[in-house]
Amino acid sequence: VQLQASGGGLVHTGDSLRLSCAASVGTSDILSMGWFRQAPGKEREFVAATGLSGPSGHVTKYGDSVQGRWTISRDSVKREVYLQMNNLKPEDTAVYYCAARSGVLISTQLRGYDYWGQGTQVTVSS
Repeated sequence: VQLQASGGGLVHTGDSLRLSCAASVGTSDILSMGWFRQAPGKEREFVAATGLSGPSGHVTKYGDSVQGRWTISRDSVKREVYLQMNNLKPEDTAVYYCAARSGVLISTQLRGYDYWGQGTQVTVSS
């Protein structure tokens, strides 16, 4: 499985960005996808996740810092996931990673994911 993330960039406080992640090659066993982020000097943290099909097909979860500001969505047929980031803050500055897993339940843990994308940089200036 290959994951290609895109949509990062440099924005100002309060702006919006939309990240996209496309899964390709052997995607039939992917049942959920998510986003994590890693700021300089910090550990990678959970941002959001969504099911693609099966029991978690319509379930979404968010990290506390983005709950209410951002929305994760997906195209199950295309095996793509999107992250609409509104009201961006300087503390959202990080490299954002797309991840996918074959487990039936959504995971908020790094170790829960089987595949990782290369990351896309999001920088929010004050």
